[in-house]
Amino acid sequence: MRALAAAVMLALLPAAASAQADDFRHGLSHWRVEAEAASRVSVEGGVMDIDAPQGISVWWTGELSGPVAIEYEVMAVSEGGKNDAVSDVNAFWMATDPAAPDGSPLTNPRSGAFGRYDTLKTYYVGIGGNRNTTTRMRRYVGEAGNRPLLPEHDRSDPAALLVANRWVPMRLAADGATVTVDYDGKRLFTMTDADLYRRGWFALRTTKSHLRIRNFRIVPLGAKR
Repeated sequence: MRALAAAVMLALLPAAASAQADDFRHGLSHWRVEAEAASRVSVEGGVMDIDAPQGISVWWTGELSGPVAIEYEVMAVSEGGKNDAVSDVNAFWMATDPAAPDGSPLTNPRSGAFGRYDTLKTYYVGIGGNRNTTTRMRRYVGEAGNRPLLPEHDRSDPAALLVANRWVPMRLAADGATVTVDYDGKRLFTMTDADLYRRGWFALRTTKSHLRIRNFRIVPLGAKR
């Protein structure tokens, strides 16, 4: 794994008070990488670049407390690189590990293989999965081999798939009893959850692909922007 080390720490305030953010100009000190194979994760000029031949999760190390929204822009890269597949703009959010005393997925690191995350309690979205043929949202329940998927959260229409080499805004939210996914200014999914995951951690996730991320922020809903 090659990553730029961070020399300057971003100042973080509790999520209930103000936004957490990363301008990707000070290294990767607030991220933890779990990669199934040697991958390149770097930051330069305000952009995080993730180039991975297999599964990879890039965890924001700060805890989230709801109601909250995670916002960033993402590009699925197609520039002729060996991993430039235009696939799998994915994420976990409000993730906790029932096996960890503090609930943090970072307490017991995983290999980066997708199946190793089944035991989390988390929301998950996979945009352009399966080589840009499916887009799905799931609510993981912490059981190995069990990734519940409702029919209305399984899409394959062109409006829900990826377009190469274009910056697109993402917004993932957990607000009250409602969980939403917005992509490119459109609402992809809404989930009503009577047992909402109210705290947890966030990870960028992909596999066999090349992504770029910029303008990352975690915003307490109701806070001034």
